[in-house]
Amino acid sequence: MSEPATVDTPLKKLVGDKTAKALASHLDLHTAGDLVYHFPRRYDERGEHTDIRSLDVGEQVTVLAQVQRTAVRPMRQRRGNLLEVTVGDGSGGVLTLTFFGNQAWRERELRPGRWGLFAGKVTEFRSKRQLNGPEYVLLGEGGDGEAAVSDDIEEFAGALIPVYPAAAAVPTWVIARCVRVVLDTFTPPDDPLPSAVRASRKLVGLGAALTEIHRPSSKEALHQARRRLKWDEAFAVQVTLVQRKHRAADWPARPRPARPGGLLEAFDARLPYELTAGQREVGVEIAADLATPHPMHRLLQGEVGSGKTVVALRAMLQVVDAGGQAALLAPTEVLAAQHHRGMLDLLGPLGRAGELGSAEHATRVELVTGSLGAAARRRALGEVASGAAGIVLGTHALLYEGVDFADLGLVVVDEQHRFGVEQRDALRAKADQPPHVLVMTATPIPRTVAMTVYGDLEVSTLSQLPRGRSPIASHVVPAAEKPAYLERAWRRLREEVSAGHQAYVVCPRIGDGPTSDEEPPPEDDNGRRPPLAVTEVAPLLAEGPLHGLRIGVLHGRLPADEKDAVMRSFAAGDLDVLVATTVVEVGVDVPNATVMIVLDADRFGVSQLHQLRGRVGRGAAAGLCLLVSEAAEGSSARERLDAVASTSDGFKLAELDLEQRREGDVLGATQSGHRSHLRLLSLRRDADLIRDARAEAITLIEDDPELTRSPALAASVAALVDEDRAEYLEKG
Repeated sequence: MSEPATVDTPLKKLVGDKTAKALASHLDLHTAGDLVYHFPRRYDERGEHTDIRSLDVGEQVTVLAQVQRTAVRPMRQRRGNLLEVTVGDGSGGVLTLTFFGNQAWRERELRPGRWGLFAGKVTEFRSKRQLNGPEYVLLGEGGDGEAAVSDDIEEFAGALIPVYPAAAAVPTWVIARCVRVVLDTFTPPDDPLPSAVRASRKLVGLGAALTEIHRPSSKEALHQARRRLKWDEAFAVQVTLVQRKHRAADWPARPRPARPGGLLEAFDARLPYELTAGQREVGVEIAADLATPHPMHRLLQGEVGSGKTVVALRAMLQVVDAGGQAALLAPTEVLAAQHHRGMLDLLGPLGRAGELGSAEHATRVELVTGSLGAAARRRALGEVASGAAGIVLGTHALLYEGVDFADLGLVVVDEQHRFGVEQRDALRAKADQPPHVLVMTATPIPRTVAMTVYGDLEVSTLSQLPRGRSPIASHVVPAAEKPAYLERAWRRLREEVSAGHQAYVVCPRIGDGPTSDEEPPPEDDNGRRPPLAVTEVAPLLAEGPLHGLRIGVLHGRLPADEKDAVMRSFAAGDLDVLVATTVVEVGVDVPNATVMIVLDADRFGVSQLHQLRGRVGRGAAAGLCLLVSEAAEGSSARERLDAVASTSDGFKLAELDLEQRREGDVLGATQSGHRSHLRLLSLRRDADLIRDARAEAITLIEDDPELTRSPALAASVAALVDEDRAEYLEKG
């Protein structure tokens, strides 16, 4: 009898060295626990087959289909024959399987009428979807020749056929066979969910759930297994968040109450416009947080142009009034410099302490970036260290050793998703006591994401746009199908410039040279042409459709002083068109810019496109955003662009963005560098389950804050939400 397997048993002891090595190198699966928690992506059911028509070119797929016909023809370029097998799924969708070389045995094996699972990468040839040389396993009785499927048929004997996330070298049926071997001797860990929670929520035991998710005895058993395992994921995340919120409530912080007759009152009195009701309401919430002896930890979300910066500045002034300093961390030098100019303009004499004509209780506003010269840097750091600079703005240069604060009371993180955990933590560590923290995002956050990722933050939302903001019309320009539409887009841009306005042209890539965060790989796996690049597009536009216009170039590899000079020229109206990367995505504010043309728009995410178009229509004139793409009509990329063009509601688009992203990206798997630990839980579909898990977590942590009476749960939480990810969740 085989020795029982546990979650820590190496796979090579169970499935052999060769298979274990393939599972490790291609799927990052090393132990029995890794494999048992490698859940099927879906289940095919005989009679309910995969819709082949929905497959996208470039996808790595496994389809359940029936052989319809075969054909053999000689190859034109070399000796030998080509076998073409047409398979269908019963819904009208067909797929061509191509096999090169003389393989008469395969033609005999793939007889019309046979059902099988076929795995490979979807390509397109002469408008036909096909799989080249796919792996496959036939279902039912084995065929002639070298089918070699008898060992695998057992995996698919049931009505529900598991289809696993797989790789070309490790197809789904190999994974299924390995899972069977492991489950035969697997001893599940102690059930981590407290028995009271299992009973009240009617959840099956962990062992039964792990068996049924791989080898479901019925649809109902599968549903119960998935529900139970989703609970494990949701509960682990919520316990982590509630624990950290509970601990944070005990941290000491210096209160920074509002001071009558101070800078904040003077600032409000000189504001050239009236705050929106939302800005006033959020301001009251933040002011109350700052006055408490525990650190504020608040997320401020609001649409592009909703006035978050003014809300943050008012909070910073309250802290300065209370004798402290406030620092704002921006993701780019362009944005940091713009914040600096904007805040100096808003503050006027209130931000020019020590200068002629400054107000009586003025402070100083300092900018700290990596491009400062030695003399300017020494002066700025002296102002920060002495406390003379009440407001400090900067990029990651603020984090470096040698940047010391006299009394850091508030940290504002702009576009928080652009910063890693370590960067945010380094700035917080510059305070003697934990500072108050305000993180801001212009990317609207769906309710379930706020509950799951920002569950230890208080969330404030600005939904109103200030007066004077104009509507933005968005349209998709199908460049491949209708080249005349692209020509019309350039004429439309010229019309706006002739009317005295300015324009952006956005490209997904910088051009020749090393890549950066704003620089995707030059060519994707599907062999598409490289994304259009700023350094290549700008001269073509200058010589072609935009000839005679004043064109500037902006991207992340320019020297900082050059970036600032270009941005100043554009803001001053000395440039008609700015050809740029996503460096303009956040915070860039030029009210005279009315049109944006995004090239290769399908290469950008939904939230990115929504952010980008927020750069136009910031003044009295209406904005226009044209999304240029060669994506085919009906493709998922085109549907995504159509959705962006159809609505300016950022929250609707955030839901769409969530639907199209991997759940693990939302939980910081990308930032932490680990494989996603959210395998089943859908932040979009499982809102009610997440809410219930949070309620149970609050009850549990109030009674047992450190889980001392629930060791199995503590271990499960540690496994599902490791320390890196917990830090990510905590710092938001």
